Amino acid sequence: MSQMLALVIVVFILLVGDLVAVRTKAWIPSMFVSAVLFLIGYWTFFPKEIVALAGVPSAVAVMMMYLLITNMGTLLSIQELKNQWKTIVIALSGILGIVAVLLSVGTLIFGFQTMVVAVPPLVGGVVSALIMSEGAKEAGLATLSVFAIVIYVMQGFAGYPLTSLVLKKEGKKLLKQYREGSLAANEVAATVEAAAPPVELKLFKNLPEKYNTEFFKFFRLSLVAYLAYLTSTLLAPVVSVSPFVLALLFGVIATSVGFLEKQALQKANGFGIAILVLMLFIFDGLKQATPGMLVEIIVPLISAIVLGITGMYIFSFVVGKILKVSKEMAFAVSLTALYGFPADYIITNEVINSLTEDEKEREALTSHMLPPMLVGGFVTVTIVSVVLAGIFVGFL
Repeated sequence: MSQMLALVIVVFILLVGDLVAVRTKAWIPSMFVSAVLFLIGYWTFFPKEIVALAGVPSAVAVMMMYLLITNMGTLLSIQELKNQWKTIVIALSGILGIVAVLLSVGTLIFGFQTMVVAVPPLVGGVVSALIMSEGAKEAGLATLSVFAIVIYVMQGFAGYPLTSLVLKKEGKKLLKQYREGSLAANEVAATVEAAAPPVELKLFKNLPEKYNTEFFKFFRLSLVAYLAYLTSTLLAPVVSVSPFVLALLFGVIATSVGFLEKQALQKANGFGIAILVLMLFIFDGLKQATPGMLVEIIVPLISAIVLGITGMYIFSFVVGKILKVSKEMAFAVSLTALYGFPADYIITNEVINSLTEDEKEREALTSHMLPPMLVGGFVTVTIVSVVLAGIFVGFL
């Protein structure tokens, strides 16, 4: 298969996902449709390295991930991160629910080791899945080594549609309040300001606009991302901190001091290709899930996901009730553990765009729904899952 044919095929799959999402008004998320099509492709005629063949090797995907995550930091002010403390508590409660149910009910049914391997990939991303897979392999648990990878690549099949469903309910409720005026205008304005404050490039205020070129925007984004990576490397002997977590934080700081503008990647005309690359990298993980592997572990796989989501819902519902956050928003924030960034960003925007075409209404919905979804995704997938994997791998 030629490179250009591979590129046409994988981009066409993403296009089909988009069209289905638009047609169904996001009831069927594009991520879900694309994941199904990639899985079918890998089981039939796709070469296993079709994504790399199309021009997206892992090195390119990691580069885009750094730029995207740093760019996401420009959407959040330091004040917004403080304001999102409820989101952090709810996200942690959802993870606690998964751990509690899987290590109690799940252990009784499938055994301790199976559930120990299941927890970190279920609440995290590829790093935690790889940690548990390698740990199981070293312990001589070949089936569980595969189980760790498959539960990671399959968890989104439950997370995508569920998130779309609860966000639609939340969005409709907020939209009704906004249109009736019961969602106070000053409350919306305050949230919009916190989520996306007007930013001036204070450090370059005397720079003529003609010199603020696309390459200058890319350079500043790259520099901030590199500083995050360098800081993570320097801290490594003392404490392990994900460079992606620092990239988000550094993006917030760089925007606050006027080094980066808000949505710098969009203004550099690089956001679309970056999302394309990262989505292809995510779906590349599905090449690991062969039919034989799924048949062998289908029962514990489905059971772990169902039990985990049940525990997540119960704990997030209770904590959300205490913190006076709607059960829909609390559950959506917890569900980010099943996929993280960029799916949290994509699904939230799909839902918002399906609910209204009015820009002011979309802005109001975005200000309420997107910041907690982004923060929830980074807390669960980027931070907590890796910590859990580091602890749980010692139990094998």
